[in-house]
Amino acid sequence: MSQDASTPDSRTQLDEAMRSFMARVVLFQDAVARSVGLNSTDLQTVGLLMSEGPASPGDLAERIGITQGGAVTSLIDRLEKAGYVTRRRDEQDRRRVLVVADEQKVIADVGHIYGRVADRWNTYLSTLTDDEIAVGARILAAAAEVNREEIERLRRER
Repeated sequence: MSQDASTPDSRTQLDEAMRSFMARVVLFQDAVARSVGLNSTDLQTVGLLMSEGPASPGDLAERIGITQGGAVTSLIDRLEKAGYVTRRRDEQDRRRVLVVADEQKVIADVGHIYGRVADRWNTYLSTLTDDEIAVGARILAAAAEVNREEIERLRRER
């Protein structure tokens, strides 16, 4: 007989699994970044530029939660030197500079790593029912939203 999802034992199991998953995600991202000579923040910045689009240096600093000025300039300089981003003039406002990810470079350098993980993940997902996948998706989406809200709270409290 299966346990109800709200029993303390199943909640404890989910809490432990989530803690482990979150720690492993951070460590995995760090390992991927280091494999191409970047640090975790650099790789996450490129990922945000790919998923959310180009940004001005100030907007980029806000997205990743660092102070504007020297810190974001150094980060952009490192990524530009490594070939992962370029600075371009904004077509709507030529006075403004945008930071743009070079998606081809990212795919060439780390795409195979993420592809391998996606293949393994898809193999596992093929063993689940659509209902099980839907529950997992809801849990992960809720966890992502909690994390997003807590990031915002921590940034406001700084």
